[in-house]
Amino acid sequence: MTQHQQKTVLITGGSRGIGSAIVSRFKKEGWYVAACAKSEKSFTQSLADYKFACDVSQGNEVKNALHSLLNHLDQTKKSKKIDLLINNAGLAGTNPLDPDSSDELWEQILGVNLHGTYLMSKYVAPLLPDETGKIINISSVLGLKGVPDQSAYCAAKHGVIGLTRSMALYLAPRRITVNAICPGWVRTEMAAQRMNELGIAETDFKTSVPLGRFIEPFEIADYVYQLASTPASAMITGQALTIDGGAIL
Repeated sequence: MTQHQQKTVLITGGSRGIGSAIVSRFKKEGWYVAACAKSEKSFTQSLADYKFACDVSQGNEVKNALHSLLNHLDQTKKSKKIDLLINNAGLAGTNPLDPDSSDELWEQILGVNLHGTYLMSKYVAPLLPDETGKIINISSVLGLKGVPDQSAYCAAKHGVIGLTRSMALYLAPRRITVNAICPGWVRTEMAAQRMNELGIAETDFKTSVPLGRFIEPFEIADYVYQLASTPASAMITGQALTIDGGAIL
């Protein structure tokens, strides 16, 4: 891919886990990669071309961060175009429907996962090119089912799918596609923390997944890249696409 043809992708939550794997995948394919995380210090070994801090749940912070990114793109690429937005920033936590559960945690989880996806999409959508622009939101299999002690996370990830469908219709006149990817158990720090909470080992988990193993972060990244780049994806929009080893059948 030549400098003139080089496409730009913006990835939220790009410093670790699935986000870091997505950064690496797009860099491998020659894209110009901008990535944000809540703290710039979390980018310890990132391959991203431009790394910046942004709390996606805060509207003013999103606007200011995008303004800085656009100035940077204008100086380095002589373009203020973003070809693809990947809303990957996420936050999980145990939040049962219990009088003693934390309202603050509920608000934080909804803020990052759902409100952050909305805000980033709202301000990036005008920058996407007609006909070829894309938004890919990272939801979860918990956006398709419930878990008793994950009320906020399930609500947020269900909301991401609803938002995806609404945005797909809104942006359809510009031929911009919007889809959600719903991963199952992925080998990340977040998954390890959840398994520790539940007191289960990987061998216990495998019985609930027909294909019998964790998904690796690079597999999610590859799925995202295929959806972003293959010609057939031009007619895929408003979908919640699972990659879960057969957990939801």
